[in-house]
Amino acid sequence: MELSSLESNFWAVAPGVIGAVGLLFSAFFYFRVKALPEGDATMNRIAGYIREGAMAFLVREYKVLAVYCAVIAVIIGLTLGGLASGSFVLGAFLSLLAGYIGMKAATYANVRTAQAARTGSKPNALLVALDGGAVMGLAVAGLGLVGMGGVYYAFQGHSQLAPILHSFAVGASSIALFARVGGGIYTKAADVGSDIAGKVIENIPEDDPRNPGVIADNVGDNVGDVAGMGADIYESMVAALVAAMAIALTANATELSRLVVDPAATTASAKVAGVVLPLVLSAVGLVVSLLSIFIARAFKHLNPAQVLRSALILPPVILVGLSFVMMQVFGLSQNITVALAAGAFGGAIIGLVTDYYTSSTPVQRIAEASITGAGTNLIRGLAVGMESVGISMATIALVAYIADRALGLYGIAMAAVGMLGGTAVVMTVDAYGPISDNAGGISEMSGLGPEVRAITDELDAVGNTTAAIGKGFAIGSATLTVIALFSAFNLEVNHTRIAAGLPEMSLLLTNPNVIVGMLLGSILPFLVGASTMLAVGRAAGAIVEEIGRQFREIPGLMELKADPDPKKIVDIATKSALREMIFPGLIAIVAPPLVGWVLGPSALAGLLAGALMVGATMALYMANAGGAWDNAKKYIEKGKLPGHAKGSQVHKAAVVGDMVGDPFKDTSGPGVAILIKVMSVVSLLVASLIALR
Repeated sequence: MELSSLESNFWAVAPGVIGAVGLLFSAFFYFRVKALPEGDATMNRIAGYIREGAMAFLVREYKVLAVYCAVIAVIIGLTLGGLASGSFVLGAFLSLLAGYIGMKAATYANVRTAQAARTGSKPNALLVALDGGAVMGLAVAGLGLVGMGGVYYAFQGHSQLAPILHSFAVGASSIALFARVGGGIYTKAADVGSDIAGKVIENIPEDDPRNPGVIADNVGDNVGDVAGMGADIYESMVAALVAAMAIALTANATELSRLVVDPAATTASAKVAGVVLPLVLSAVGLVVSLLSIFIARAFKHLNPAQVLRSALILPPVILVGLSFVMMQVFGLSQNITVALAAGAFGGAIIGLVTDYYTSSTPVQRIAEASITGAGTNLIRGLAVGMESVGISMATIALVAYIADRALGLYGIAMAAVGMLGGTAVVMTVDAYGPISDNAGGISEMSGLGPEVRAITDELDAVGNTTAAIGKGFAIGSATLTVIALFSAFNLEVNHTRIAAGLPEMSLLLTNPNVIVGMLLGSILPFLVGASTMLAVGRAAGAIVEEIGRQFREIPGLMELKADPDPKKIVDIATKSALREMIFPGLIAIVAPPLVGWVLGPSALAGLLAGALMVGATMALYMANAGGAWDNAKKYIEKGKLPGHAKGSQVHKAAVVGDMVGDPFKDTSGPGVAILIKVMSVVSLLVASLIALR
């Protein structure tokens, strides 16, 4: 087999076919979960409330996003043509579809996980939650490959291939931002409001059936950590693929020659290889991920934490080995494997660092700091979050350096592809977390007893850690992807300027436009972080007031002689999330073309650089601090801090830290991470339009 074979239609269509196979296995796991026992009438009634609330939120959110998609599609159609507009709609639709599929599976898997725990089988409960997560993981990776592979296959020889691909990425990215921020505001408002009203004010247990906020809290786990995270990971995969393909499309002959071993290879063949290779390697990653899911299922009797950690780290490593063989077969440079390996192993290191800071000694120190009150708990948690950024960002810098030395700008993009080689597994393990959390809530509200809750609590604790690792992967890959997208933006601008007979864009730090752009870019992550934190605070305050009203005004509620009214809490959280998600979304969509049109491409490049530097560190800091606060609270709840049991003043201090940490890790941190990606793909889309400014 030779390099020229990559130009055949087989390699153009193969990623889409493998993506379709992934979707078939997603359907297999979905129907397998649905066929499992679903417990008694009480469990099903509670699960029905959660499912109904989650689907009601999605329907209302999707109606808002449909209006947004229609407006942006018209704008893209008028500026870049109908094909680009259609590609944008397709990217957005598949992002919404991924969230919907995952939501359906998770809201069926939660009660079945509780039922499996009810039988006393922790391995079976783990298996049900893992299968429910696999529906989402395989759907995300499968839809990404079907979408990107299909678009490339249909338009591979088209003169407008670049804007068509860029538009697809903008559709995926902008929907991910709205879904992640909206879902994050919902879930954390419900979580924080429920905790304040229940655990702090009324001193009742978590997931107590008397608390009307508990249903909304469990709904939030699905809309934020399943549908929102699914859209986020889907977008990360698409953005990484588009970055690599965009660089290959605009690279010159010298840069493309670094991809091949044979010096006689044509530039056209090298260009095709550069464009197709990210899709092919991602397809191989899906196959490896699918095998890893089945391997994890086979080891269900082992420690859940070991099973899930291995499932996260194994696929990228296997992908590197397969890449080595493939480069030999196709006559491509092994520098591609080096770049891929840098991303894969860098992602594993970031995952391990995240694991340490959210589940080990730092968590114990935060718990101990709670002995002297909420203030010292908060101080210690903030310090842990700040400290955790160091090794992770240094790792990303090293990965970018190695990848660049190996293969230039294209290498950085391939490092991001390598880091996301196990997209299906990352999303599987991430969705496992909220399913286990929901199972615990259903167990508590159904009165299944402490032995059942012990199983679900253990699964949930593992889910918290693996979710933190998943966020580390997502933020690390986002940073690499944005670096690659930044490079692709510069190449696109300069390509347009040279074609018009103008000099290349100047990005010297002595250029005032670049400095102004960087300063403006550094502001945006703070604006998004502040707006999302305030949104959670406002909605949580309204929820606390409503829960307090129900405790006071519903006769017999506290004596378990009457039922709460969870629908009012769900309505408050839904309205707040949909209203408050607009501002962060508009910042990401409007800022790049506005700065580019008013100040020129160099200022827009500065805007992206400033947002990247501040946004990447802020997102990691918030995600890790939030995860550490959460697990410090659970550390005390498990009785690991002698003399300070659940319900004590020390525990309440840790609960306060967790309330700050919840929007940190599940709303603001992810929102900032997506912000920098959305800004980058929007900038890439408008690069040719503002290049001559």
